[in-house]
Amino acid sequence: MDVFPAFIPLHGAKVVIAGSGEAAEAKARLFQGSPATVTRVEGPAAFLAGTYAGAVLAFIATDDDLFAQAAARAARAAGVLVNVVDRPALCDFTTPSVIDRGEVVAAIGTGGASPMLATMLRNDIEQRVPEGAGRVAALFRKLQDEVRQALPELPARRAFLREALSGPAAHAAQAGDMEVAAQLLREALAKGPSAQGKVQFVAGRGPADLLTLRASRALAAADVLIADDEADPDILVLARRDAERLASDAVSPARLAALAGSGLRVVRVICGAPSPADLQALTAAGTAIEVLSAAPDR
Repeated sequence: MDVFPAFIPLHGAKVVIAGSGEAAEAKARLFQGSPATVTRVEGPAAFLAGTYAGAVLAFIATDDDLFAQAAARAARAAGVLVNVVDRPALCDFTTPSVIDRGEVVAAIGTGGASPMLATMLRNDIEQRVPEGAGRVAALFRKLQDEVRQALPELPARRAFLREALSGPAAHAAQAGDMEVAAQLLREALAKGPSAQGKVQFVAGRGPADLLTLRASRALAAADVLIADDEADPDILVLARRDAERLASDAVSPARLAALAGSGLRVVRVICGAPSPADLQALTAAGTAIEVLSAAPDR
């Protein structure tokens, strides 16, 4: 990636918007409902470093090149990151297209190359993000310490959270009943994770854009990734970055069954169909298996 996306906390933060007109209004609307304090400035005040003191971000919206350059210099003198609308060369960062669900925020950027493309992609993705997603995140933030205390080991905690995020507590939070959601989550926490993992087989020859949605989600949720040497790298990058990665020649069906038996989700990326003998061995061991897609032999 050419740019690194980062999320800046806005609680107690100061944001300065220098300039006027529709572009300045659009930047101000980005922060409506946020906990940030937005300072609007016009005229000579925009050229003073003190105007930007303590700010985390500065936006400069103007058609006047000299105004933009002077205001950008002042903001940088105060140590503030600057975005100058429609002038990528003057920007320290670009403004993404944002999907706002409260605690859940998604941002799509093109490095200033095509804001319209970012907007189109945002509209497409926004339809897939439930309105209540932010409430679900708020629920898990509220009980985060309780979950960590009850499940100090990461594999067990991860297994519990995976179940809980699709369970009754999450559904109650999405519906807006936060009191019931918290009660349900605490009840689930008292029971602990079911410790039932699975082994999922995914085609590894590619291209990646032909993977099914379920296969892509399996890769994104994998605790352990095992891939054939010939697997398409574009498929492997879809896996969680912190997934444990094991060599395919060092993993037997018995090892797969043991990993799944400990509650882990194992994704086996294969360049061909899964071996009937391996499937039979896993089934005999009581392991849940799923063949999401299998590439034909070539």
